[in-house]
Amino acid sequence: MDKRHVAPLILAALLVTGCGGLGKMNKYVKNITYTVDPNPLIVQGDSVAVNVNGNFPAKYFYRKAQTELTPTITSAAGSTPLKMVGFQGDKAAGNYTVVPYETGKSFSYSDKVAYTPAMEQSELMLNILGKQGKKEKPFDAVKLADGVITTPYLMLNDDKVIMSKDAFVRVTNHSMDATMNYLVASDVVRPTELKDADIKAMSEFLKANAKNERILVKSATIDAYASPEGEVEMNDGLANKRDVSAKKWLMGEMSRLKYANAKNDSMYTTNAHGEDWAGFEKAMQASTFADKDLVLRVLTMYPDVNKRESEIKNMAATYKEVAEDILPQLRRSEIKLNYDKVGYSDAELTSMSKLTPDSLNVEELLFAATLTTDANEQLRIYKECERVHPTDNRASNNIGCIYYGQNKMAEAEAQFQKSNSIAENPIATNNLAAITRQKGDRKKAAELLKKAAGAGPEVKYNQGLIDIQNGNYASANSNFSGTNDFNAALAKVLGGDAAGAQRILEASPDKDTAMGHYLMAIIGARQNNGDMVRNNLGMALGKDASLADKAKKDLEFRAFKDNLGI
Repeated sequence: MDKRHVAPLILAALLVTGCGGLGKMNKYVKNITYTVDPNPLIVQGDSVAVNVNGNFPAKYFYRKAQTELTPTITSAAGSTPLKMVGFQGDKAAGNYTVVPYETGKSFSYSDKVAYTPAMEQSELMLNILGKQGKKEKPFDAVKLADGVITTPYLMLNDDKVIMSKDAFVRVTNHSMDATMNYLVASDVVRPTELKDADIKAMSEFLKANAKNERILVKSATIDAYASPEGEVEMNDGLANKRDVSAKKWLMGEMSRLKYANAKNDSMYTTNAHGEDWAGFEKAMQASTFADKDLVLRVLTMYPDVNKRESEIKNMAATYKEVAEDILPQLRRSEIKLNYDKVGYSDAELTSMSKLTPDSLNVEELLFAATLTTDANEQLRIYKECERVHPTDNRASNNIGCIYYGQNKMAEAEAQFQKSNSIAENPIATNNLAAITRQKGDRKKAAELLKKAAGAGPEVKYNQGLIDIQNGNYASANSNFSGTNDFNAALAKVLGGDAAGAQRILEASPDKDTAMGHYLMAIIGARQNNGDMVRNNLGMALGKDASLADKAKKDLEFRAFKDNLGI
């Protein structure tokens, strides 16, 4: 070999095996290939995930060298390093991943770090430190990706609270009952019978309410019976006559008191039932007769009513007791008077809530609060309701909802807790979850929402907000199902369905707000629609000029940064 060539070869070998090897690795560091997903990075669940697939080419990695790769998010405010990963040549001593010199090696890397606001304007850089023996050499840093997309933080903090509903019914249905008894084989209404407490109470009710506009007598049902003794055919006719006599009495009472519908036949429903064997059996079962079991057995043994009556009469002593104590109560007409009670008008409730709130029941006061749109007036009425009816939890909850709408969160929270202290309920629990999430405790808020299940669609909506913050976009979309608003559209965007997001936002009243137009611009960018980006950014800035600076920095618009129209 020509000795003139020996020295350069030895030098080349030294460069390869010594410090010079690191220098050449740095020189050709650009030959290492990388793909980053996502690129740009994106915040999800308050974290930024970095996923890198790389490849060291063949004959790049010197056999006795090592490298330490540290992806780092860098910004003007500083740097945030992710975990380091080490590689080494196939003749190097150490425990890093070996990269064969002849073939090179592919690798994958994943890590995540907590998001900080400075990361919005940042870059993902790869810092590489080369090592060989005792020598160390920092390689030129490599840019892997642009900084962090922060679209999830556009979420509106519009947790939904639920008002407790009233059960106010202005017109309620009522009835009262009276029984008119007769002598055996008679349908005559006796004067003494009219003095019985139930008949007398019905007469007095009719008299007291004849001119009462709040009591409307609507109908009456009369069921007439005969005791099971004597001929069946005669008893059927007797029951019919008792129907007629009871109706005549009631019609007479109402006519005397000048009820408008007193003589209207359609108001009365009469039913003649004939012999009351069912009533007989029931009365017998409730009696204390010594032979009642024997009598009851006769009822089951003889379906023929005449045979029954004959067998019972054969029990002389028992029949005497039956005739004196059981049969008289079966000779009757049962009168059911049906009437409506009409509650206070809206105007009356409004006035009484101011002048005489103590005279209103809880349903009336709760309903009165719904008759105004003035939040302060609603608050006044709910406070009166809370005072007058302290054992009902609804007024306390609704006071909290008014405070919530006024952004008085401490006062709202105290009221929701008070409502639950009176009686734990899912509505107030949902409302506490809304406060808890806005205070920053998502975990506790989610626990409360589980307890609030069934309180209303607001529970799912509020869980959807937590899902967005946690980066669970599929769950968020499920919980927002059927909702057309800004956050529902945002969840679709974050889940990768820009077209679905557009449909939701177009059906939402939020589309015409500054943030609605801003989100629509993002939707346009994700569908590579430059006109949609520019038009919506223009409308967004027309409503809120402060969004201009955000739009210029927002990586959602990176493909249009030179043509945003701002």
